[in-house]
Amino acid sequence: MPETIQTALRSATLRLLRPLVRVLLHHGMAYGTFAELARKAYVEEGFIHIGKSGRRASISSVSALTGLTRKEAKRLIELDIHSGHDSDQRYNRAIRVVSGWLADPRFHDASGQPRSLPMEGENSFSTLTKDYSGDIPPAAMLGVLEASHTVSRTADCVRLLERAYMPSHTPVERIHILGRDPGELIGTISHNLAAEKPARVFQRKVSNPAVREDALEAFREMANRKSQELLEDYHRWLSAHEVDADDPKAGKPHYVAVGIYYFDDTLNKDTPS
Repeated sequence: MPETIQTALRSATLRLLRPLVRVLLHHGMAYGTFAELARKAYVEEGFIHIGKSGRRASISSVSALTGLTRKEAKRLIELDIHSGHDSDQRYNRAIRVVSGWLADPRFHDASGQPRSLPMEGENSFSTLTKDYSGDIPPAAMLGVLEASHTVSRTADCVRLLERAYMPSHTPVERIHILGRDPGELIGTISHNLAAEKPARVFQRKVSNPAVREDALEAFREMANRKSQELLEDYHRWLSAHEVDADDPKAGKPHYVAVGIYYFDDTLNKDTPS
């Protein structure tokens, strides 16, 4: 019997949900909370879906589309589940500080590498933070980067330890990554499923099911190194094409992201195929 679109969607959804549910269970989220969020997502996307068709979206039309009652659809569209905005902003600004350190020549040594920075003074860590983190005080940003082992501080200076900010010791911020990065990938896949070929964007991966186990560590190291180099090239290009707030002809700013990830079957040995 040929596979239908609905059968394929059910299979794809289950594969997508299993690693997500693994994280939710690990952090104590019960099914009832997840189900509430799923219903809210259906209602919010229902309004967008109907609006894109040129029709006026209403509680009644979204109720008909999603199968939820009008009362439930109204309750869900008014439900505010958002909190922890400060940690999300801190994550984005920490990325900008580290990226600025990597890309801005003011903070490099003679060989073009990120140098250790004095806390205060010209081209210092305070200068870097003020230029790239907005209104977050340098001491607060230093605390965030120290907690994640991205930098170390001595009596004289601050030294960059990692070329990317990952909040390894701030679990709430790591959860924000769970929502942001997979959401962007699914958004890309969704666009490419619906778009004509000329309008599709880049979405590729390389994989091999027969790699020797004793080669995994070497490939992981190579993949990390080359991926970091490529992302730094992208960052320099994007930084050179940012909207200038003082240029009336610069146009509207747009959010752009390119993501790279590594996976092998030793990371989640219980993941079903």
